[in-house]
Amino acid sequence: MKLKFTPIARARPQPAEDVPDAGPEPWSEGQTLAPAGTQPPREDVEAMEIALVLEAIRRRWSYDFTHYSHASIRRRLDQARRAAGMKHFSELLPRVMHDQGFFDRLLRYMSVTVTEMFRDPPCYRAIRERLIPVFKTYPFIKIWCAGCATGEEVYSLAILLHEEGFLDRARLYATDFNKDSLDIAQKGIYPARAMASYAENYRQAGGRGEFSDYYSSSYGYARIKGFLRERITFSYHNLVSDGVFGEMNLITCRNVLIYFDKTLQEQVLHLFNDSLRHGGYLCLGAKESLNFSAVRPQYDALDGRQRIYKKRGLVAHG
Repeated sequence: MKLKFTPIARARPQPAEDVPDAGPEPWSEGQTLAPAGTQPPREDVEAMEIALVLEAIRRRWSYDFTHYSHASIRRRLDQARRAAGMKHFSELLPRVMHDQGFFDRLLRYMSVTVTEMFRDPPCYRAIRERLIPVFKTYPFIKIWCAGCATGEEVYSLAILLHEEGFLDRARLYATDFNKDSLDIAQKGIYPARAMASYAENYRQAGGRGEFSDYYSSSYGYARIKGFLRERITFSYHNLVSDGVFGEMNLITCRNVLIYFDKTLQEQVLHLFNDSLRHGGYLCLGAKESLNFSAVRPQYDALDGRQRIYKKRGLVAHG
């Protein structure tokens, strides 16, 4: 019996284009891929990260910081990032999106709380000498302290009105978007160690009594007297997103606009203009101005050095 051997056919090699794709090689730690183009500078990457964080805050919590000064907002986010032990700004994103407690803490870094009693004394002296005599011809006035932070400046105005015998004919409104700051302002409790410098500001602003008469001290803290607190209404208000706030005889917003870009500054100045009565006064910070604003033609500069402006038009009393 003869055995037959059938030759085994050898597989013919497939053309290169028919070879199945084996997929990418396994990723190894430290492996880098060649860039398709020139990589952006680190500063540009950080700018993208910050933009993403600000957009997440806006869409998730309805706080819009996109028109704040870039240098200012970067500095504040950098402080928050470091405090949270994070290396990159983008690490803030998941916490901002899903952790309200974390966002509330972040918000404290985003607001400006640099303030003190009778800050910039010449401004308060100008209000005392030039505005109060006019207000005394009115039966009642309303004052809005916008961006009041922890309340020191609105209490300063209340003290000034009290010394001029006009506090009982005034209502002061103090607003801010930082609820923690508003809570401090409403309680009117401050470190006692700050009172000495506040007293000096008070004297330079033309104070007529003893600054210590306006607070009580205990256990290292000073609390503003109740008769001043009861004339002030503290309220949440966001200058970026909220609307007109009453019909005011005086609006003070000092050293807040410097943290906004030109677009947001213009928006806020229009808000103030719409909230201010004809013949009312707008008081800005030393580095802020109505110059180059669309609302400028509607105002006279009452005191250019102290940035106090008077709105033109028929004066409305009370």
